[in-house]
Amino acid sequence: QVQLVESGGGLVQTGGSLRLSCAASGRTFRIYNMAWFRQAQGKEREFVTAISWWSGDDLAYADSVKGRFTISRDNTKNTVYLQMNSLKPEDTAVYYCAAHLKDDGGYKYWGQGAQVTVSS
Repeated sequence: QVQLVESGGGLVQTGGSLRLSCAASGRTFRIYNMAWFRQAQGKEREFVTAISWWSGDDLAYADSVKGRFTISRDNTKNTVYLQMNSLKPEDTAVYYCAAHLKDDGGYKYWGQGAQVTVSS
């Protein structure tokens, strides 16, 4: 239905910035919300932030990233972005974008993940 491909991960020092991109293809007209999740080694996957695909309103941020991360989207490019500033070592994780389609019961479409490593 929808395919998601992340890009932009990498290694950065504490206090640095990275921007992740998530390009959507397929039946993008069915996208309702998009979100970013992350999973650190040995930990469960956790919610980071979400955005309404059509209005562009950001819906929520995890407390741990508020004020540092910003989600946005460009519908002309079918792409969602995650701007990450003031990065900390605890932000190190694999970051996944996910799509919630209309009439679906949650985020059922996932990208392959992008590794973000923050060195101290």
